[in-house]
Amino acid sequence: MKCLSIDLDGTLLNSQHDISIESKKTLQELQEQGYEIILNTGRAYADVVKINAIQDMNVPIFCVNGSVLYSKTNELLYEATISIPTYKHVFTALKKLGVGILVYTNYGGFPSTLPPLHHKTKEELNTLFQTYNYDSILEKDNLKIYKLIALVHHDELDQIEEVKQTLADKYDISMASSFPNNVEITSNEAQKGKALLRYQQMMNVSFEEIYAFGDGGNDLAQFEVATTSIAMGNAPSYIQQQADIITKTNDEEGFSYAVRHLLQLLHSEKTVPMM
Repeated sequence: MKCLSIDLDGTLLNSQHDISIESKKTLQELQEQGYEIILNTGRAYADVVKINAIQDMNVPIFCVNGSVLYSKTNELLYEATISIPTYKHVFTALKKLGVGILVYTNYGGFPSTLPPLHHKTKEELNTLFQTYNYDSILEKDNLKIYKLIALVHHDELDQIEEVKQTLADKYDISMASSFPNNVEITSNEAQKGKALLRYQQMMNVSFEEIYAFGDGGNDLAQFEVATTSIAMGNAPSYIQQQADIITKTNDEEGFSYAVRHLLQLLHSEKTVPMM
């Protein structure tokens, strides 16, 4: 069996956070040809299934950088969580650094998940993070914490390295960035690559080929286990350097272009000029 592990934001989704008609057609044809399609994203499950094109796809969805795995029938297969003591230490360190903090839990994201914040102004974000009562999170029964996101403004990117240096080698956590202005912090058992390996074990399947598509730092873990890694044209240069193939951008049908013309997994009815 051959598998395509596909990131969402910046990869399968265009700049309008939609899946194009061409990408939908490509996904459908791949499934008809027997390829296993896996959506492998940093998003929470609720933010994934809000996307209309995904609601009828019936594919496995790996969420929160491999923290939470769902089967193609929406069955919860696996959860990797951050312990409460570790969460408290990490949260305190991030608070001292003055960065914005998002907390992904089994109750949802607090004070929000990332997608709804993409178009917020700097002032709106500052107000959100400064006024939210984070103590209320720990009051919830049977709380499970999947991920923290340290978020900075685009004019303060130097703080990203400071976050990584502050947390490095101190806790049983994994760190990666889905965008240049964030650091996503999960359990050390939660990585996109580990999720692919874990899924094969749990479902007793073996992928003879894994094509991993991505554009961010959190995709490097799936690149490591893939037989072929494909970076988007809009990915930062350090991501492209780690990939086997570089395709067009997410606004230029880069996913479909790679499938049809670079990997030649499907035959195209029309000729598209090579890059």
